[in-house]
Amino acid sequence: MTDTALAPDSDLRAKRNVVVLVFAQAILGAQMPMIFTIGGLAGQSLATNACWATLPISLIVFGSMTTAPWLSQIMQRFGRRTGFVIGAMGGAAGALIGAYALSIGSFWLFLVGSYFTGIYMSAQGFYRFAAADTASAVFRPKAISYVLAGGLAAAIIGPQLVKVTSDAFVVPFMGTYLAVLVVNLIGAFLFIFLDIPKPPRAAPGADGGRSRMELLADPRIAVAIICAMVSYALMNLVMTSTPLAVVGCGFEQNTAADVVTAHVLAMFVPSFFTGHLIARFGVERIVALGLLILAAAGGVALAGVDVENFFVALVLLGVGWNFGFIGATTMLAGAHSAAERGRVQGMNDLIVFGGVTVASLASGGLMNCTGGNAEQGWIAVNLAMAPFLVLAGGALIWLVLRSPRTA
Repeated sequence: MTDTALAPDSDLRAKRNVVVLVFAQAILGAQMPMIFTIGGLAGQSLATNACWATLPISLIVFGSMTTAPWLSQIMQRFGRRTGFVIGAMGGAAGALIGAYALSIGSFWLFLVGSYFTGIYMSAQGFYRFAAADTASAVFRPKAISYVLAGGLAAAIIGPQLVKVTSDAFVVPFMGTYLAVLVVNLIGAFLFIFLDIPKPPRAAPGADGGRSRMELLADPRIAVAIICAMVSYALMNLVMTSTPLAVVGCGFEQNTAADVVTAHVLAMFVPSFFTGHLIARFGVERIVALGLLILAAAGGVALAGVDVENFFVALVLLGVGWNFGFIGATTMLAGAHSAAERGRVQGMNDLIVFGGVTVASLASGGLMNCTGGNAEQGWIAVNLAMAPFLVLAGGALIWLVLRSPRTA
């Protein structure tokens, strides 16, 4: 394992960068709950077939998956600031296209805008890696955790902006997309204050690091990617179906909204201490705990469809994602050299968001096309978690047994 961390006394720069990235996560990141809140409703208003209503959301995740590799290479060559500004401009373009598509009633143009929004989502995914770039080994898990904690503010700001903008124009939801445009244009200026050196250019003939296949052959990198993908994909799988399940089981839409709010809070509140837990107990133990909590979430969901089951299951789902995803990110951040950074991080997000894209598409099918009612569909969604948890758990156990000193 290659560790390029700086000495602990150099973390002043890292802490400054964390502050910038927390604000970016809170302000720019607010567009994601905004769009995920109204994207399906806007799609439903435009699509000729209601079955395609959530396709805009899937296109956002697909856009993130496919743009991660080249955006990562841009950051490797030109620095984080350039990549993050490109991400914000992608988000601005997606919002502008989305607003125009709503004004003319074009579903297919709306999908194009969704894909551009995926560029921002991809850039946002690299905030967590940027937090680790200038951090010491001791501060690194805390830096990653603090930056993801900024998502808590985004989860509060985003829905409030939706409330005041969704009906601001005659065309429904157009005001929200114009607000997202403004968020991106203003938020891009935050990166002026980012102080992350560009990775050094390799001298002619110098070792440029391992190839992608060599990186994937590294056990620690492979297991980190598997655990991150499983944590994120399963969270998305269950969360996407939750509103359908809650309403389908006889509860009100407001109840479904309350369940999702509890889930989002559970995703981000633990970030204030996840990094400290990793520093104290080790990254492998925290990832394992995250996978166990995800399994517990599935167990609670399968135990019944009372409102308490939904609340407890979704809170556990959020906490499990937090431990599993932050832990896997920390594991990956310490497993490569600076020269390999762009290569491995782009490959990681391609695989992770590839899994999330599949989960997003599968969620509705499992919920609506298995069994005869919402309860049976909800059971199918949660049972689908099991094989992937076994995969990630087995990979983590193999890594620990292979290298006991890392535990």
